[in-house]
Amino acid sequence: MNILVIGGGGREHAIIRSLKKNPQVQTVYALPGNGGIAADATCVPIGATDLDGIVKFAGENAIDYAVVAPDDPLVLGCVDRLNAIGIPCFGPRSNAAIIEGSKAFSKNLMKKYSIPTAAYEIFTELPKALEYLKTAPIPTVIKADGLALGKGVIIAQTREEAVEAVTDMMANNKFGASGSTVVIEEFLEGPEVSVLAFTDGKVVKPMVSSMDHKRAGDNDTGLNTGGMGTVAPNPCYTEAIAQRCMEEIFLPTIAAMNAEGRTFTGCLYFGLMLTKDGPKVIEYNCRFGDPETQVVLPLLESDLLTVMQATTNGTLAETEVKFSNQHACCVILASKGYPESYQKGFEITMTEEARAATFVAGAKLAEGKLLTSGGRVTGTTAIADTLEDAIGEAYRLSDGVKFENAYRRSDIGQRALRESR
Repeated sequence: MNILVIGGGGREHAIIRSLKKNPQVQTVYALPGNGGIAADATCVPIGATDLDGIVKFAGENAIDYAVVAPDDPLVLGCVDRLNAIGIPCFGPRSNAAIIEGSKAFSKNLMKKYSIPTAAYEIFTELPKALEYLKTAPIPTVIKADGLALGKGVIIAQTREEAVEAVTDMMANNKFGASGSTVVIEEFLEGPEVSVLAFTDGKVVKPMVSSMDHKRAGDNDTGLNTGGMGTVAPNPCYTEAIAQRCMEEIFLPTIAAMNAEGRTFTGCLYFGLMLTKDGPKVIEYNCRFGDPETQVVLPLLESDLLTVMQATTNGTLAETEVKFSNQHACCVILASKGYPESYQKGFEITMTEEARAATFVAGAKLAEGKLLTSGGRVTGTTAIADTLEDAIGEAYRLSDGVKFENAYRRSDIGQRALRESR
C-alpha cells in the first residue's frame, strides 16, 4: 500500500513509525515531512495547507490511504478534497473539524447538548467584551475562536491581563482572523487529562490517557508552549472517571455531532479538567495531539493502519484497539527562547540508541546534516514497566540528542509521580 501522511512534526513522525509496522505498507509519503522524518518516509515539499498540491500529488501517485494529521488542513477541507478523488482518509471532513476550528461552535454545542464544560460568554465586539470583563470572575480564560497554533488561550490572573489579552486578539490582530471572535470562560481547577479517542462516528474507543506539560519552565512556570513533554497513562484518570467521561462526554459529543449533521470520524481529542464537580471539557481537538501522540502510539499494541481504516469504514466496533499496560514518557528538546524568539540552523547529532527512540519535529536536512529549524526540535520517548523507570529512561536517552542552544524541562512526569503515590 502507498500511504500519504499530511504534516511535518513530531506527531507525524510518531504516526509514520507506527504505520510502518504494518507489512502491507510499501511506501509512506510525508507532505511536507521534515529532515528527521526523511529517515522513515519519502518527504515531498508540499505544504500541509496546499490542498491543490496535495490533491494533485495524491492523484498522480496511486495513494491507497491518506492520514491528515494537523488541524489546519482538516478545517480547510483536505479530507473532503481527497475523498472527492476517491482516496479514503483518516480524519474528519471540514464540517466536523469545526469542533476545533471554532471554539464558539464547540462551546455552543456543549451547551445545547448538556455536555459538561466551563461557563462562558462569546464576543464579536471589543467594547462589549471589555464591559463584561469589568465584573467577570478573576482569574478568567480568554480564547481566540479560531486556530492559533495552540497559543490562542490566555489564563488572565488579573483584570488588567484579561483586558490586554482581549485587546491583543480583537483590536491588535495578534492571532489574525482567529481572534476576531473571543470566548471568555470560567477558570476551572483540578488535574488536566488528555484523552485521544478513535471514532467512526458510531462508537468511541479511547486511547490511553496522558498528561501534557505545556509551560516552558520547570514547575509549570513560564509561557504556554505546544508542549514540553508528556507521560502516559495519566494517574489521575481512574477507571471510574473514564467510565463517567464515556457516558457524560465522549458518547454525547459523538451523538451531538451526528444530530448536527456533522458526523465525526478519525481521532477526537478531549482536553479534560477533573474538577470537584466532575470531569469537564476544556477543549476539543479534531486530530491527534502533539506531543501526546509520542507517548500514546508507542503503547498501542494493535495495528494502527487497521484501526485507522476501521474509523473510515465504519467497522470500529469489530476492531480491536489494545494498549500496553506499561508507562511511557516523552521529553521534548526545544530551542532556547521557545516559544518566543530563538535561533535556528544548529546541527543535531544523536546516538543510535537515542535516534531509535526520538521523533523529530523541527529539523531540516542540508548537505546531509540534520539542522534545527523550529522551536520544539525533538521528542524522545521511553517505555517501561513503571512510570519512574520510563521517566528516567526518557531523560537518559534524551542525553544522546545534542544541538547548540538545546533546552528541556527537568521535571517531566514529576507531577504524575506525586499523583500516583
